[in-house]
Amino acid sequence: MMTASRLIIACLLLLGTVTGCGKAEKKTDQTTGSADTLAYKPDSYVELKHPDWSKNATIYEVNLRQYTPEGTFNAFATHLPRLKAMGVDIIWLMPIHPIGLKNRKGTLGNPYAVKDYYGINPELGTIADFKALVATIHRMGMHVILDWVTNQSARDNSLVNDHPDWYTQTPAGTLQPTPGYDRTDIAYFDYSKPGIREYMAKALTHWVRETDIDGYRCEVPESIPVDFWENTRKELDMIKPVFMLAERESRNLHKRAFDMTYSSSLYDQMHKAATETKGVDGLVTYMANEASTFPRNGYRMLFTDNQDKNTWIGAPYSQFGKALDACVVLTATANGMPLVYSGQEAGNPKQLEVFEKDVIDWKKHPNADLFKKLFALKHANHALWNGAEGGELVPIVNDKPDQIIAFSREKAGDRVVVIVNMSDKKTIVALQTQKQAGTYQNVFKPTKNVLTGKDRFAMAPWGYTVMAATGL
Repeated sequence: MMTASRLIIACLLLLGTVTGCGKAEKKTDQTTGSADTLAYKPDSYVELKHPDWSKNATIYEVNLRQYTPEGTFNAFATHLPRLKAMGVDIIWLMPIHPIGLKNRKGTLGNPYAVKDYYGINPELGTIADFKALVATIHRMGMHVILDWVTNQSARDNSLVNDHPDWYTQTPAGTLQPTPGYDRTDIAYFDYSKPGIREYMAKALTHWVRETDIDGYRCEVPESIPVDFWENTRKELDMIKPVFMLAERESRNLHKRAFDMTYSSSLYDQMHKAATETKGVDGLVTYMANEASTFPRNGYRMLFTDNQDKNTWIGAPYSQFGKALDACVVLTATANGMPLVYSGQEAGNPKQLEVFEKDVIDWKKHPNADLFKKLFALKHANHALWNGAEGGELVPIVNDKPDQIIAFSREKAGDRVVVIVNMSDKKTIVALQTQKQAGTYQNVFKPTKNVLTGKDRFAMAPWGYTVMAATGL
């Protein structure tokens, strides 16, 4: 088994190789000595163009039904100034469509069991209320994307009777629920049929054209052929530049369809380090793999919570405990876009019910200040911008490789250095910072840090230090 020290060294070598791969390499013929400079020149995998406003954006997931006692668009709108002040850029609204009644889950139903793709759930408000919310979000300099369920519908959606051939069938000839889940309230589409492809593409373009939303978060996109997404992205971009988030990690979704995918792997590795005392080997491996295999201009969404962590999909709800702040710092400074889920900024201690009313208890909490500081840093410092607009992550060798994650990112004369103790033990760590030598502003303290090349930091359990420099 590779030790943590060897693993970090291997990662450094790997990252060094990846950093240099943008240069045109020469292939020399062993007999003639001629060089072919094109044969090994890599092409950019990502062909789509991200909206310019997404280059240093953050994202916030809104659970509308639990956000306020009213659970409406208008009630949520009163929170927008607070979210803007916290540094939120993209408002992601969980499904807003009418929910099916047949085999309904709980009192309120499953928001991912869509009864009408062109309608508004009356519990949330009217179409006029929704358009007013979108307009307000835009006036405040933010953007909004809708949660979209493309792979399935409610069993009382009119499409079930009008176009039964658009759905997959069991061997007995009945509607097929989502494979792998006990979902008797939904039926699964068959995207080998042109009809459902055309219908869904028209519905997606309808909401962008008619309500001026800025894109979508798409449920289980890998269950649908990627050519559907690529074709639909073209149609959407013809209306306006959109932003597309895929609820998966798949690399192939980035080429022509989606701007951003989940990084569930980072969540898993942080969780193992925080709750299972697994150390940082998994985190180091994740960062190395991302650097070597993930498209340079793709976006990852980084998070410590979202609605997928509720028990309704069978995943145990868990908190990061005393390690939460350290993990939040990683999600805001590693390669990717940080997500805040409804209530995290208020220190919400419970999992939110999905099928019943369960209002968030809004109160002041230190989490809000933590997000605000990190988001302000992301907006201002080019090193933390998204995709190719940001700096590549460079690990910093240290003498506590089983406890400490340390790295730097640099872009356009800006640099950020991050040190995180992913353990419950205090320690003094020695860092090899020759490449990061210089003077920095400590992000969380009103002090300067000077890195000389060989530096030592006292780290509290689950402690972190973030340093920023500009104009290098």
